[in-house]
Amino acid sequence: MSASPTSVSPEDRDEPVRRTTVRSGGVDLAVYAQGDPARPTVLLVHGYPDTHRVWDDVAAELAADHHVVRYDVRGAGASSAPRERAAYRLPHLADDLFAVADAVSPDRPVHVLAHDWGSIQSWEAVTRPGAERRVASYTTLSGPCLDHVGHWTRHRLARPTPRHLAQLLAQAAHSWYIYAFHVPLLAPAVWRLGLAARWRSVLHRVEGVPPRTGHPQSTLRDDAVRGIALYRANMLPRVTRPGYRPTQVPVQLVTLTRDHYVSPALAEGLEQWAPHLVRRSLDATHWSALLADGATVAALTRRFAADAASPTGSAGPNGPNGPNGPTPP
Repeated sequence: MSASPTSVSPEDRDEPVRRTTVRSGGVDLAVYAQGDPARPTVLLVHGYPDTHRVWDDVAAELAADHHVVRYDVRGAGASSAPRERAAYRLPHLADDLFAVADAVSPDRPVHVLAHDWGSIQSWEAVTRPGAERRVASYTTLSGPCLDHVGHWTRHRLARPTPRHLAQLLAQAAHSWYIYAFHVPLLAPAVWRLGLAARWRSVLHRVEGVPPRTGHPQSTLRDDAVRGIALYRANMLPRVTRPGYRPTQVPVQLVTLTRDHYVSPALAEGLEQWAPHLVRRSLDATHWSALLADGATVAALTRRFAADAASPTGSAGPNGPNGPNGPTPP
């Protein structure tokens, strides 16, 4: 199912952006807010190798009727960058999300919208016990919970049917770059010696994203090199030794049908971890979803946040997909 985009007027898109800094575990996070703080807060979490600027279109749309907050994750953009690999482990990233949420919306839960590694770290946050008290809804694009991936992989290896083996091979083909990121010196050298300079054309040719102001960001090369720590600090430990991570937060999974990196099969069985799950699909690539179809992503998020906030909405507390409603089969 896909949504029809609801665009805002050009005047509303000129909403000024306010920058602040939030301190989290010794890291200074650059935070950017727009829209009326009295309205429901939507917290946008970007992925690798992006910054908050990847959300420009989505934020402009949502700011018409929401308080929109985005931040540069640790190691990216204007946020500070720890040197130790351990500082990029998922618990620290989840701490950052909650630190920003507490700073910008201390009295009300926030709606979270995340992409790529932003989604991976947001899963870490929403699967913490009691997260439903701080997160009203979670919309996720192209970034699974690594622990869920570990269990997904174990299940298929334990039952190696032709279908399961085909799914494992398909995802392995999608994830080729992750293996490269674990080779010492290779990935940083690739970014420094040419990929950063060519990233704009890669996005255009592979992802269907036309060149635009503000993206890729001027800090791309350094962001990409530092962000490799995300993969090296988290991938193998979580996928090979997965924990038990359910959530009571209402979750909207938006599957991008032309994603080159995350296969739809990874979301099979997700209801066992997120019983209050709503599935949507969008005909987009990994980055075109935000950089070409931002209005549609905003519309999906707006609708789901409204449902989660309504006691009788499909994702609301008493709705069919809400925490107090019947558990979906």
